[in-house]
Amino acid sequence: MPQTACSGTMFTTPSGFSPHLACAEPGEEEAPQEGPGPGPGACLADGPPITSASLDTLIQNLVPTADYYPEKAYVFTFLLSARLFIPPPELLARVCELCIKQQQLDQSPLDTAKVRKFGPKILQLLTEWTETFPSDFRDEKMVGHLKDIIHRIAPCDEAYWKTLNQVLQKLSQRLSLMSQGEESIVKVSLNASSDKLVAFKTKPPPIQKDILSICNDPYTLAQQLTHVELEHLSRIGPEEFVQAFVQKDPLDGTQPCFSDQKKKTSNLEAYVRWFNRLCYLVATEICMPAKKKQRAQVIEFFIDVARECFNIGNFNSLMAIISGMNMSPVSRLKKTWSKAKTAKFFILEHQMDPTGNFYNYRTALRGAAHRSQTANSNRERIVIPFFSLLIKDIYFLNEGCANRLPNGHVNFEKFVELARQVGEFMTWKQVECPFEEDRAILHYLHTAPIFSEDGLYLASYESESPENQVEKDRWKALRPALLN
Repeated sequence: MPQTACSGTMFTTPSGFSPHLACAEPGEEEAPQEGPGPGPGACLADGPPITSASLDTLIQNLVPTADYYPEKAYVFTFLLSARLFIPPPELLARVCELCIKQQQLDQSPLDTAKVRKFGPKILQLLTEWTETFPSDFRDEKMVGHLKDIIHRIAPCDEAYWKTLNQVLQKLSQRLSLMSQGEESIVKVSLNASSDKLVAFKTKPPPIQKDILSICNDPYTLAQQLTHVELEHLSRIGPEEFVQAFVQKDPLDGTQPCFSDQKKKTSNLEAYVRWFNRLCYLVATEICMPAKKKQRAQVIEFFIDVARECFNIGNFNSLMAIISGMNMSPVSRLKKTWSKAKTAKFFILEHQMDPTGNFYNYRTALRGAAHRSQTANSNRERIVIPFFSLLIKDIYFLNEGCANRLPNGHVNFEKFVELARQVGEFMTWKQVECPFEEDRAILHYLHTAPIFSEDGLYLASYESESPENQVEKDRWKALRPALLN
């Protein structure tokens, strides 16, 4: 069924995260290390993993020196999770302060040999930060800190100026693309009026296009759905997964780091709206035809589209199609379903069965992920997860594990697991769609009118008469409300 963005009510089964993350006792923790060197979790190559540490220790482990650079996995994990405890501009300011102090960048003259060993490492950290979390640098303070630290080391090597310009240029391009993407998000209301759609059902010549008149090839439609999915995925930043569930931690005495949550999760929410729109579009296309044979034909078409989505690795569109076909106004059309060949539909339903915390789907997802890792083409690399389930997993990880332990340390083991889940998604979202765009189909998917829930029920009753008194009463109430 259609989903609600970032709400606990959309989740019905516990997630499969490791239960020990939530119950580490202070006495069982590894002693945090002060200063740079081996750090938390499995992210660093040497030494035992640290399951928790103070925020100051974690920041120190992020700071490179002439002889040390944190593992890339640690950089991603900490930059992803640190925003729950400290705003990105303040974090970068702390990093720069530590660099200036440790490398004596406020002294004159600078130790050129030392700075030349340190310079490439701080540039690497800043590059990774701008590439992975570009939205952080929408804040002018972030860009100011970045420029300041490079200006301090630039006198030791002219190449640092060139690198700074390259970093800023690429950052500007990323931010520009992000802004364009946000502006192009198609805002679709599930409560759009269904008057025209219902009214035209009584007219002999259809005046409204339907999906089969736009595309009658299931594989082609599955390809275009994959275009839409990957476009949405490409816009979602990893930080949105953290910001979606941010809340006041009773063990954390600091103020929340976010003031405008709606804006900071806009791409994630737009993707959930797309899932809902596709559910309703499928249901609308099935309920709209006046003749039973035509409705059965549409059902069979979407079954074939769903199968092609499964073969491609597009599980989100697959689940949206199944959800649309299982909506009550569609599932009640018993005469229509009796005319359709549904054997393949029940196989697909079995693949997406929620039993065992979606065991069948998770098995298929692992298979697609393995195929992606060994793929020789973008076609085989496509993995588009059932997004609402991914959100549910992250939600329960967040709910089941405290951000801080009773001694005030950051529960870093939790964030290692969070980074693992988000990092896997980040790999999948970078795949370029290998299929050629069909603008007519894409335009239809984004703009075709859809029934509201009431409109779906009325169209369903108009197609197959109400079977009981409850349905009859609802039909009588909906007709004058929607047709007048």
